[in-house]
Amino acid sequence: MPHDRVAAGRRLALTVIETLVSTVIVFFLLQTFVARTFAVEQTSMQSTLEPGQEVIVDRLTPAFSPYKRGDIVVFAAPDQTGREEPLIKRVIGVGADLVELRDGTVYVNGQPLSEPYAFGGEPTVPIGAATTWIVPNGWLFVLGDHRSVSVDSRAFGPIPVSGVVGRAWLRLLPLNRLQILSP
Repeated sequence: MPHDRVAAGRRLALTVIETLVSTVIVFFLLQTFVARTFAVEQTSMQSTLEPGQEVIVDRLTPAFSPYKRGDIVVFAAPDQTGREEPLIKRVIGVGADLVELRDGTVYVNGQPLSEPYAFGGEPTVPIGAATTWIVPNGWLFVLGDHRSVSVDSRAFGPIPVSGVVGRAWLRLLPLNRLQILSP
């Protein structure tokens, strides 16, 4: 009888260890290839995303559904920003697009962009001397929704798609603000 209890205890311990190892492996695979969480720390996406909120970043679907205008993306901060942590911005232009800033308005391929998400309806003004960009294929032009506080493609130019972590698609936290982030 005591031998049966020891054997049962060993089976239970082995089951618990297998479950924990499996959970860690699945978590690692999900974080690496499918999705990960990202904490918003900047004010540049107000009022779409506020500091302290968390989003789920889709890493999988961009492999077969390219980034498009309106997507919110997380990407490696360009060297000229002096930041190590990733940035989060909205895609304004994709490969071969002509992006222009004129009189506070963003134009893409000669058409004014409707931007209901822009914070307070504030104008989009250049950060440096450039007011026109042609987005190379395989690159994206990104802007923050709160333009007056955002360091974005107006400062560092288009970003390579290869530096994009993924597409933010769900505001997860706080739970009372849970929402799918659609373009």
